[in-house]
This record gives sequence, structure tokens and C-alpha cells, in this order.
Amino acid sequence: MTTPPPLLVTEVDGRPATADDLRLRALDSYGHFTALQVRDGRTRGLARHLARLDSATRELFDTGLDGERVRELLRHALGTVRDASARVYVHQQDGTPEPTLMVTVRPPVDLAERAQGLTSVTYERPVPHIKHLGSFAQIHYGRLARRAGFDDALLVDAAGVVSETAIANVAFWDGTSVVWPDAPALSGITMALVEPLLPATGLRSVRREVTLAELSSFRAAFVTNSHGIAPVDRIDGTVLPGDEALVKTVREVYEGVAWDRI
Repeated sequence: MTTPPPLLVTEVDGRPATADDLRLRALDSYGHFTALQVRDGRTRGLARHLARLDSATRELFDTGLDGERVRELLRHALGTVRDASARVYVHQQDGTPEPTLMVTVRPPVDLAERAQGLTSVTYERPVPHIKHLGSFAQIHYGRLARRAGFDDALLVDAAGVVSETAIANVAFWDGTSVVWPDAPALSGITMALVEPLLPATGLRSVRREVTLAELSSFRAAFVTNSHGIAPVDRIDGTVLPGDEALVKTVREVYEGVAWDRI
């Protein structure tokens, strides 16, 4: 397993995290988070990150989350750091109506541009539309995938219907359309930014059911997450020919998305 970059900053509600803060979070996995790549004090899709945090907080804790509070705490944790990987975690302590926020800051990360290999596993994330903290199975299957010589696990249901990977959204190219799996999954920020912009480039984009049985009919595939976009060249024993022009276009679309000041 790749060693994570060193943790630079961990703050809770704008102050350095204490042992009690970390103990609470180590023992309480009921919460959610969002992950951002920050460059020059900016991030892509900031409004979507804030909306994701607010929506999940309302669903889990029956209260909203002020976006300006999130931005203020992000800026405080970043300090003078301009480029970073940042995360905002949301918990709620018993007896406290207002959610408590932990912000972590680590060195920036970019997704490797090389093609990725995926191996399928039968697993459906619970409450998949929320980026929640119950990720044991995703981590476990991701580790097993890397041990087997792949980069990540492709999640499918008992009928072989594809949803997402353990850490990313996935899309397929049949030569005519970019196909996003129509299955319960997290709508990642990168996917949400890229998907509506593809038609303007001449790429038709659709959502429909995708199964393991039909993978050989696709010419190419790619994954998207907060680290970026990477092609997929194999899934289990199926080798995908690939399409450099497709991946180049999708990356250019993403790179063209404006960076929002935090």
C-alpha cells in the first residue's frame, strides 16, 4: 500500500486538534467528509463541495452547515500553504446541536497519468450518495486489488452491475458515447464538473446500466476523482484498447474548469 503523505495540519473548529478531539473521531465513525485539491489557495468546484457538505449534514444530523464557516476553517488550516490536499470532516458530538469540523492539510497529490488496472469485487457501498466515513470495505478491497497487481477495485453488485471504484467514479467509451454507470454510487465532484461539459466538445454523454459481461464491447474507460483523471486499460482479464484522443479531451475539459478561491 502506498504510504500516505505526512500530515501537516489537523485542526478542529479552527484550533489545533487535541488528543481528546482525535480520540472522539477514532471511536466515532458516524460522519462524512469532502476531499479537495488546493492550488494557489484555490480549488475546483468549491460550490459543489460546500453543497455536498451541507446536504450530508442535513441528512445525517438534521441541521445545515454554513458554507462560509467551512471556507473560513479551510483558510485558517491552510495558513500560508498554497498547494495542498485538504479534507473537511463533519461530526456531531452528543448533546451539541452544531456540527464540529475537522480540517486536515497534507501535501498536494496528482493522479498518475498512466493507465490504471481494475479488478472487480462484489460490494455495494451503503448510503452510497454520501461520502461517509464507513470505508473499511473500500480500503480492504483496494488493498487486495493492489496485492493482485491492480490499482483499484471496481465495485459491482451480485448481478455484475458496475457502480464505481473503491475511490473513484468510472466511465466507459463505446466509440459513440461516454457511458456513466447508472447505479447507486457517490456523485464525485470531478465527475459532476466534467459530465455536463462533454457535449460541447462533441462527446455524447449518457447514463445507463453497465455490466461486467459487456466490458469487452467498450473501447476505453477512465476514472475520475479529486486527484484527477486517468485512463483504464484493463478490468480483470479484459484488456481495453484505449483511446488517447478521448482521454486528452476529457482531461482538457477538466483542466478548463475554473479554480475557485477558498
